[in-house]
Amino acid sequence: MNRIALRTAVITAAGLAGLLVPVRLMAQGPTKLPETKASVAVQTTTQPTPAAHPANDYWKKHDAQLLVDFGGLVNYKEADLALALPAAGENRVVFMGDSITQGWKIEGPDGTFPGKPYINRGISGQTTPQMLVRFRQDVIALKPKVVVILAGTNDIAGNTGPMTLEQTEDNLASMTDLATANHIRVVLCSVTPAFDFSWSPGLAPAPKILALNAWIKAYSAQKGYVYVDFHTAMKDQRDGLPETLSKDGVHPLPSGYAVMAPLVEAGIEKALAQ
Repeated sequence: MNRIALRTAVITAAGLAGLLVPVRLMAQGPTKLPETKASVAVQTTTQPTPAAHPANDYWKKHDAQLLVDFGGLVNYKEADLALALPAAGENRVVFMGDSITQGWKIEGPDGTFPGKPYINRGISGQTTPQMLVRFRQDVIALKPKVVVILAGTNDIAGNTGPMTLEQTEDNLASMTDLATANHIRVVLCSVTPAFDFSWSPGLAPAPKILALNAWIKAYSAQKGYVYVDFHTAMKDQRDGLPETLSKDGVHPLPSGYAVMAPLVEAGIEKALAQ
């Protein structure tokens, strides 16, 4: 075989090997067990990469905090330690979420649910991976009978980096698995409507929220969890939040929480009756 023929043979073999390697590597990749996902036709493509956070004090503090306490464990650490165990017959409920939950006046005699042993564990700006990190401290250790989970808005906004809907679904599933393993009943809430995010504009969140909510509803039915549909009761014609319910299109006004309160209360009662 002459040099030209040999070189041609080597190049051809190398090219074929290059084509085969990715196929082999892909075939060896992990696959999801079918029973861990709901049977719902939802496209979970990668979200657009959000723009870099603005160089203001809020985002500087936010991003610095991720490096030292990603889950925000410090936020409720002392309050969790100071909280007594539930009294006999107490129907304790923990609300896990982000700013939409944190801004909800849930606790106390002047709260939305006076006389109810409900505990607010919302943290502004948080995503589902952060909530999963603190789920044991802020939910399981408090020994509630029910956990109400309202999460996903900040995942779509990319607060801790770009995320797919499937990643959000996995984190929600992990939180519910932890709750179930610890004999805590689950109320999964739909993500509330949003047409755009003022802090991360241009991500077109409305259809992504619809897709995520479709999965949450189907997954709840599959697992026997209670599903609370805030979205249908609050959306406008753009699948956003109307001005009557929100000043910024994301965070509810008292009028918005007034819509949400009876829906979640019915969901909690249903979970307690299971």
